[in-house]
Amino acid sequence: MDRQDVVDLGEFGDELRTDPHPEYARLRERGPVHRVRLPGWADEAWLIVGYEEARAALADLRLAKDTSKIGVTILEQEMVGKHLLATDPPQHTRLRSLVTRAFTMRRVEQLRPRIQQITDELLDEMLPAGRGDLIGSLAYPLPITVICELLGVPDMDREEFRKLSTGVVAPADEQTANDAVVRLGAYLTDLIEDKRCSGPTDDLLSDLIRTTAEDGDRLSAQELRGMAFLLLVAGHETTVNLIGNGVHALLAHPGQLAALRADMNLLDGAVEEMLRYEGPVHSATYRFAAEPLEIAGAAIEKGEHVVVSLTAAQRDGDRFGDPHRFDIHRDTRGHLAFGHGIHFCLGAPLARLEGRIAVGTLLRRAPGLALDGTPGEWLPGLLMRGMRSLPVRW
Repeated sequence: MDRQDVVDLGEFGDELRTDPHPEYARLRERGPVHRVRLPGWADEAWLIVGYEEARAALADLRLAKDTSKIGVTILEQEMVGKHLLATDPPQHTRLRSLVTRAFTMRRVEQLRPRIQQITDELLDEMLPAGRGDLIGSLAYPLPITVICELLGVPDMDREEFRKLSTGVVAPADEQTANDAVVRLGAYLTDLIEDKRCSGPTDDLLSDLIRTTAEDGDRLSAQELRGMAFLLLVAGHETTVNLIGNGVHALLAHPGQLAALRADMNLLDGAVEEMLRYEGPVHSATYRFAAEPLEIAGAAIEKGEHVVVSLTAAQRDGDRFGDPHRFDIHRDTRGHLAFGHGIHFCLGAPLARLEGRIAVGTLLRRAPGLALDGTPGEWLPGLLMRGMRSLPVRW
């Protein structure tokens, strides 16, 4: 592949966040891997837009996550600490093993009644108005309440936390991101110290503090902060977008909405199609070549940045027939909304549970649900895929 043939993603303009699918389709026609210039980045990178290549790259350990291997320091890791998305084996294996001891499937399933209760309470507040913003009324407060209760985070100013969290995953500029990381790091340091001093409580963060492997290994203070950061931010941002993007897709396709209303047994499949069609994560997190490698004819040199576009891969017609059609009856097995390989999303079971309960309960309680205007601005950047607001009526 000619390294001089560089695609400037900045030339896509606002389409890159509002509707990137036509541009990605055109790129896929030219090949599954491209040399690109990313908006706001000084260096060039490699962008993967083909499904098979994306799936292989996500599981390829030659594409590393620990930037210290190439002498790069990221503020997030300095202020917060290393976590699962910033480490490689064997450190990643060790961290995931310790976290999995506390964050079990059984623990997630035990949350089902509480998630249903929170959903009903939010809808009790929302429905009398007859219209409103689905993101602010349901898609955001549900997962942030669940993850804060799960971790044992005291009630905080939700709007303030929303600003900080969005500042991390979809910042308007670099300074906004840096400020949000510093403030979240300081908050989590104090929170963990408070939990150490207050004694045992029945929450995930307290369990992580106490968790010990057979060999006596435990999470350090820095690792605890990194894990709390990852679980708190990633643990709600993805679900906000799953609910928002998913409901938007249903309302924009009335035939599919009618089919689901007629048979709510289709709900699980509908949620999986929501994840494929307009998943909550635009691109997988930072990866770089730990050694020279080749992907679909592209010779990638050591240290070069590789972006795996999940949004593009999910619409690859070679994997999903008629990929731009939203179809809740589709066989979505193998979709990449939660990643693939050793970095597959630890919170996928919780996100799916919240999505199913939220969408199912909303459709049952709001039979006249419909769009009520144009969705708000799509999030900037290439990390998250979601809307700031979704006006609906019922």
